[in-house]
Amino acid sequence: MAAPNTHEVTSLLQAWGRGDDDALQRLVPLVYEQLRLAARRYMARERPGHTLETTALIHETYLRLVDVRQVKWQNRAHFLAMCAQLMRRILIEFARSRGYQKRGGGAVRVDFDRALLVGKQADFNLVALDAALNRLAQVDERKSKDVELRFFGGLEVKETAEVMNVSVDTVMRDWKLAKVWLLRELSGGRHREA
Repeated sequence: MAAPNTHEVTSLLQAWGRGDDDALQRLVPLVYEQLRLAARRYMARERPGHTLETTALIHETYLRLVDVRQVKWQNRAHFLAMCAQLMRRILIEFARSRGYQKRGGGAVRVDFDRALLVGKQADFNLVALDAALNRLAQVDERKSKDVELRFFGGLEVKETAEVMNVSVDTVMRDWKLAKVWLLRELSGGRHREA
């Protein structure tokens, strides 16, 4: 499938931001495949037998997007970043509602390197990663955002740089440092490599 024209996507986003609800209806088919790939990446990291399916995650994201008003959409990458945030929130809410981390205990430690691999990860705990990302955001919000956009949103380095309004080199540097920080955090301090 060919990538949608970014100017067309940006125009539809801006029209939608100005209140044209029909623009969202025309936008979704243009970005659906990329949303599906991002949702599939999310769901591939979930435990086997997860009751939330990829299509349901996309539909829930769409429903929440419909409620988003007064956003000054910059471009396609900004839209995909917002979708990444929404998907992360949906999965975290779902995980918490299913009792994966009862009363704050029993969180499974996550090996971030293995979690980055697409595939079934029986021991991957999205709630633990979310908590670690929230702690990283308190230390360095930009690095946390970098991980969210690349890991959860599936944005490429160039798209991430565009959304964050930084250079590609900054995105790569932040990614490397955030990865080391998260590895150490998720392993309980056992990783000391830099």
